[in-house]
Amino acid sequence: MKPHPQAGDGRRWGFMRSGDRRHVRAIYAIGLLYSTTGPYGAIGREALDGALMALEEVNADDAFGFTLAPVAANPEGVIDRYHTLCEAAIREGGCRQIVGTITSLSRKEVLPTIEKHDALLWYICPYEGFESSEAVIYTGAAPNQHIVPLFQHVLPRWGTRAALLGSNYIWGWEVSRVARELIGACGGEVLAERYLPIGSEDVGRLVQEVQEKRPDFILNNLIGPSSYAFFRAYRALADSDPAFGPDRCPIVSCNLTECELGLIGPAGIGHLSSAIYFEGVDTAENRAFRDRVRQRFGARRRSSAFLAGGYAAVRMLAEAIREAGTDAPEALRPVLHARRFATPLGPLGIDPRTNHAALTPCLGRIGADGGFEILDRAAAPVAPDPYLVEFDAAALARRVLKPGAAPRLKRVK
Repeated sequence: MKPHPQAGDGRRWGFMRSGDRRHVRAIYAIGLLYSTTGPYGAIGREALDGALMALEEVNADDAFGFTLAPVAANPEGVIDRYHTLCEAAIREGGCRQIVGTITSLSRKEVLPTIEKHDALLWYICPYEGFESSEAVIYTGAAPNQHIVPLFQHVLPRWGTRAALLGSNYIWGWEVSRVARELIGACGGEVLAERYLPIGSEDVGRLVQEVQEKRPDFILNNLIGPSSYAFFRAYRALADSDPAFGPDRCPIVSCNLTECELGLIGPAGIGHLSSAIYFEGVDTAENRAFRDRVRQRFGARRRSSAFLAGGYAAVRMLAEAIREAGTDAPEALRPVLHARRFATPLGPLGIDPRTNHAALTPCLGRIGADGGFEILDRAAAPVAPDPYLVEFDAAALARRVLKPGAAPRLKRVK
């Protein structure tokens, strides 16, 4: 007799052939909601490639005993399409798990739909924090895993006078707000804070203000073409005035990875980014991952935090389904909270209090080869602190301030 799923179960059933016998194999529909075109299409394509790579590996592995069926949709970076496509994936596609969204704006757009249908969203991108939902598994970096380690490196070496540049939405605003608090705690000064519409390449006034204010460094919260255009314009400024070279006034980012360096070109060389993964991380899991990436996409394909993040999310999801015997979110959460998963990002565990992952921050410098030179990497995964309630600004100030300077201490909240 053909088995039937229980009411509300996300499984379908298909017949697979094993030797001379046929056996039933559960099929779980997985929504993949990434904008592969539009202003941040390069990131979306990278995340989708990673997710599909993991999905195909799971389907080819008899140890899992089920099939993951992708239900992919491309919102094209148009915010009004996210809710509609997410709703369709759940209601029409039978998905209880959605892996996707890039920006915080798009994540917040689908979150009410995810919660309404008791589904689960897997969010792999670095974000500004100050959010926690039972309906989201956050495997991207929270502020204490991206901007805090970045500033711990930058402020003592380059100084505390900064220009903050961002795209005009939640990520840009909130990361700049946290940056202001960190800089203020160290007695520093924000000389300029400016925003561009998403996708705008009109960066001339930003470069002009940087030239006039002469900060110690520039925090880049721009995304997509805005970021690429700024790098190129800033390189032109540095060519005319060496005071703006990356060794004297670097651009530092919290969300720049290998998949975008080709779009920036030589203008990126020497500038810095924090990430939870760089291609050059030397671990057994990452070496094996890089080999599989090259086998699948070609020898010249680079890995990035978005490729590895999409891959890790689907692998974690598949392992949790195998252990729980279902894709029901209420059954998966205890599994995710109870164990660690081996991934290219390092060992990942999900904090039961916040649904965020413990991650291993890295700091990289863009090299002439189109990749990152890893300058530093945490010795162990850093527990998530999305609300920065555990962060001690005084400790940062002690690392940054010269003897005798008076800090303006303020707890970041």
